[in-house]
Amino acid sequence: MKKNLILVIITLFVISIIAACGGEEKTVAVNAGKESSSKTVLDRMEKSKVLNVAFEGTYPPFNFLDDKDEFQGFDVDISNEIAKRLGVEVNFIATKWDGLIGGLKADKFDIVIGQMTVTEERKKSVDFTDPYVITGSVLITREETNDITKLEDIKGKKVGVGGGTTFEEVANTVDGADVILYKAVSDYIQDLKNKRLDVIINDQLLISYNIKEQNLPLKIASDIVNRDEIGMAVNKGNEDFIKEVNEALSEMKEDGTYIEIYKKWFGTEPLEM
Repeated sequence: MKKNLILVIITLFVISIIAACGGEEKTVAVNAGKESSSKTVLDRMEKSKVLNVAFEGTYPPFNFLDDKDEFQGFDVDISNEIAKRLGVEVNFIATKWDGLIGGLKADKFDIVIGQMTVTEERKKSVDFTDPYVITGSVLITREETNDITKLEDIKGKKVGVGGGTTFEEVANTVDGADVILYKAVSDYIQDLKNKRLDVIINDQLLISYNIKEQNLPLKIASDIVNRDEIGMAVNKGNEDFIKEVNEALSEMKEDGTYIEIYKKWFGTEPLEM
């Protein structure tokens, strides 16, 4: 009986040691996770001296690959100038539009500088810098089309827009519009040319550039139907980083660098911020 009691005591003692060790390992793992998740964009950027910038990379004149497979465009120039003022290099990452916010939240890149309109819905998922472009949505038709000049005219028409964009939201405000979603702007421009669509909705700056550069048989058929403020998107919890980017952007506007870049790509003065 006494031997059995001793065995029980020894067994309980061993179990308590094992439990204590296991608990200690769990605590270390949790603390390690907290330390990792607390790494901010600013911490990573200052350590690596690299700013990872994401955009589609297929959206001229904002971001696109040139004949030498190098990224060019308004967003590219803005990114390079901001990085220079932050004292880091830029690493550009081309990502499909519908993966930009998800990739940002998963820390696959530091910032999206890719013509993302600031909306209340997006602000639930990410934070934005101050606007770096003010522009607007317009209706685009073939040159011979004359019956679509205002937003309500798209009722009963086949309307091409990018899925997950503010252009989709604008199109869906008109009851009876046959809204068709696309992943790439080049695809719905092509379908408009080929008469598979009656009208498309896109940004006035982008479409003006493309009509001119590609000699497209298209025209801007309306005034601005929706004003867009374009911001740079950053994962939540990076207020210090956003502050530094905003300061760099403000300096660019004050010293004339911003207007110089804007005129280079669009040939006009920017709209009031």
